[in-house]
Amino acid sequence: MEKEVVIPSGVQIELKGREVSVKGPKGSLVRTFTNAMFDSSVSIAKADGKIVVKGNDRRKIKSFVGTIASHIENMIIGVTNGYRYKLKIFHTHFPITLEVKGKQIVVKNFLGARSVQTSEILGDTKIEIKKDDVTVTGINKEDVSQTAARIEGCCRISGRDRRVFLDGIYITGSEIVND
Repeated sequence: MEKEVVIPSGVQIELKGREVSVKGPKGSLVRTFTNAMFDSSVSIAKADGKIVVKGNDRRKIKSFVGTIASHIENMIIGVTNGYRYKLKIFHTHFPITLEVKGKQIVVKNFLGARSVQTSEILGDTKIEIKKDDVTVTGINKEDVSQTAARIEGCCRISGRDRRVFLDGIYITGSEIVND
């Protein structure tokens, strides 16, 4: 089993054992691929402008090879274009307010509560708030998507009928930034 990832122009990739570092116009990302079960079965090499991930034909090894190749592709897209998640604030009676304080998002007045909900901003993710629209951008796909999911999750309604109480912050879309 073998997967190839083409390295586009303007992107530099360095391999040090299982550590892959990708540098591009928007920044650099480093990721280490380790798993005790797969260390002897999977190899990552650079050849002819491509990254080649090889493994044997066992089902679990095949899936691990595909996962590593996909992560490297996501890193390349991140350092060349970047990722963007869009969220929308919905409220019926009590207006929800959001603030960015350092590496945290603070949600106030959710369902009229005096308590505040907080959510952590991961990595170098940037957050922009305009009225009822929230935009989460960055070069690391996992950090951007997990930050958006945490913002959505801190406003999750429990103990009430979600068909009636629609208040919250919801992910409305995701895209690759083509600026």
